[in-house]
Amino acid sequence: MIEIRVTDNLAGQRLSKVLNKLLKDAPDSFLYKMLRKKNITLNGKKADGTEKTESGDTVQFFLSPETYEKMGGAADHRNLSVKVPEGFPKILVLYEDSDVCIFIKPAGVLSQKAEEGDFSANEWAIAEALKQGYLKESELAVFHPAVVNRLDRNTQGIMAAGFSINGLQVLSELFRERENLAKDYYALVKGTVSSPRDESAFLSKDEASNKVKITTFPAPDSKPVRTSFEPVKAAKNGKFTLVSVHLHTGRSHQIRAHLSSLGFPVLGDMKYGDRALNREMNLPYQCLCSYRLSFPELPKLPGISGKTFEIPVPEEWPKC
Repeated sequence: MIEIRVTDNLAGQRLSKVLNKLLKDAPDSFLYKMLRKKNITLNGKKADGTEKTESGDTVQFFLSPETYEKMGGAADHRNLSVKVPEGFPKILVLYEDSDVCIFIKPAGVLSQKAEEGDFSANEWAIAEALKQGYLKESELAVFHPAVVNRLDRNTQGIMAAGFSINGLQVLSELFRERENLAKDYYALVKGTVSSPRDESAFLSKDEASNKVKITTFPAPDSKPVRTSFEPVKAAKNGKFTLVSVHLHTGRSHQIRAHLSSLGFPVLGDMKYGDRALNREMNLPYQCLCSYRLSFPELPKLPGISGKTFEIPVPEEWPKC
């Protein structure tokens, strides 16, 4: 007999849904047959799958270990590397608890893996949850911590991850809806920005080139974008300005492409920027940083409810 204890990351769901996660390769017909025959029970009693589970409940499987593993039982975590590789950039945690983690992603680190062998901020979040004891390795069979916002590989700054199903659900909805969440970026841009700007346009993406195009009119498959930015400090030589950027919409490459279309390309950006100026200044990464993240009142996440997280201008950037 194999017994699984229901954790907070499984609680509150129908037993049938829990079983789908515990035995991810088992067809529903098999699961309901096992329930009818009492080969799968809940707290030692017969169940039909409609029961709502609670934290601390136990699910018993009267199956052979071979059958359990064949149906995907507890195997999902075995091939997942959760050890931070040697030489991986140090990640600074701003806040963490059993539900969420707010941290700073360095430039050069992927938000999510692009290829099988990548180790991204997403894998780091899993490793961090395990390291701090917020998650047991066995729980990876049914739940994976995950980042909820994305930054381009060469964009640094504040990111958020859900360490529990509660944290992941609340944060995912918040970042998806965006209405009550404030995200601000620092950017070093070419030229002099003398006054605040609030600009709207349309963005379309070319998947083949992984590049976007900004137009002042709707184009096929384009989406509206709105970007506000204001000067913080201008360089004395007039070559660049430090600006604070506020996103009203969150499209792929929005800041880089939109500012470039307005004549203020981000320094170090080799895709939308001024390559000659980038080479002259010898900048390895685009000077773009998510520096402020402000959360609304979140009763389900008291640790970050109503809080604002903010970091300074990266020290390695050219000084104004």
